Amino acid sequence: MVAIMGASGAGKSTLLHLLGGLESADGGSIRFGQFEVTEASRAMLASYRSKKVGFIFQFHHLLPDLTAAENIAFPLAISRASWGGSRRRALDALDTLGLGDRAAHRIGDLSGGEQQRVALARAMINAPRLVLADEPTGNLDAAAGDEIGKLLGSYCRQHRAVVVIATHNAHLAQACDRILVLEDGGLREKKSSNPF
Repeated sequence: MVAIMGASGAGKSTLLHLLGGLESADGGSIRFGQFEVTEASRAMLASYRSKKVGFIFQFHHLLPDLTAAENIAFPLAISRASWGGSRRRALDALDTLGLGDRAAHRIGDLSGGEQQRVALARAMINAPRLVLADEPTGNLDAAAGDEIGKLLGSYCRQHRAVVVIATHNAHLAQACDRILVLEDGGLREKKSSNPF
């Protein structure tokens, strides 16, 4: 688990977008395992994002007309999994997050913390090897933020995944294995003492 810290406007979100293949780099190269992100075609990037990358955004980007379960099942359906199987997996994910009783609720009926947990489940439902989280606790109180940090850490270890978190939250950053500070266009290491 790696935290990326830095001032607003330093490029943290852009860095995550580059790692996830959402934006094209002006130069240099980005590789995830054997996959060369910067040289991939649009079709290859689409496959990489759907199979290997999970995105968690500060403002969720959940679909408001769908229920919590439908939002989580949506990436599976896009991957051509059966809707019944996708829905069962989504319901299991909601149960794991303590939101089983909220499965049929539309997104607007959920609290901010509940919405962020739904976004977390949606990002992880395909068991991605890379999770990119952009200010996942930015709109949450301390207790909800700690819960998100624990869930990300648990996912990282259970799935042997890489979790990269852009954050201003120093407590969340301390939960990470490494802290990198983005400033003046470069990254430098900062010491971490993982409380989770």
